[in-house]
Amino acid sequence: MLEYTEVLAKLKEVEKMKFIKTHRSGPTGVGKTLEDLLGIEENNIPGPNAHMLELKSTRKNANSMVTLLTKSPLPRSANSTLLKNYGYIPSGSDKKKLHTTVTALDFNKLGGHRGFKVNVVQDRINLIIPDNSIVCYWNEPILRVSFEKKYHNMLYVKAENKGKGVNEEFWYNEAWLLEGFGFNNFKKLVKKDIILVDIRIGRNPDGSAHDHGTGFRTFPQNFDLCFEKRERIL
Repeated sequence: MLEYTEVLAKLKEVEKMKFIKTHRSGPTGVGKTLEDLLGIEENNIPGPNAHMLELKSTRKNANSMVTLLTKSPLPRSANSTLLKNYGYIPSGSDKKKLHTTVTALDFNKLGGHRGFKVNVVQDRINLIIPDNSIVCYWNEPILRVSFEKKYHNMLYVKAENKGKGVNEEFWYNEAWLLEGFGFNNFKKLVKKDIILVDIRIGRNPDGSAHDHGTGFRTFPQNFDLCFEKRERIL
């Protein structure tokens, strides 16, 4: 297994190579190509502080959001209440669902009407409706647990890309060491709409509400901003 200093030295050499043809077509090409160039078979490497680092990479201009973390809102009955009061039946279906993306800057639309907005306060993130009533919320402890369960120390590499498919090319020219969850930082990013809230609720066959991945999303190029400690190494 390569040591951190070896990986860093290889990263600097890869950066000097500029655009490199993908080793695999499709979304996973950016990660597969970097792993091959670094000579890494597994997705983890020893870090500079004796902790293991997870290697992740992304295209800088990616236009699809990634899920930062998933967590059902509080109170525990929130999903059922949201689905009952604000859900809709899609065309071709007989089951209610509620799929909507919510920001902190303005109320979104639900069926042509004003729907939800994110309201950030001192100790939690609220989902509110136009009369400013709070319909559900997430607090710092549940967000911290969800974040730290999914992420540990990370080496995050960004690449410029050009071309498509088998002819896509990557230039890996930015890398960050990332660690930890900071609630104050998280709130700031939500307020700026760098982190958005996605509500994804459906109905189980027995009629109960089912969370299909309600949580917080961001664009890959902003992913590093979501960590408490960030150190640029490339």
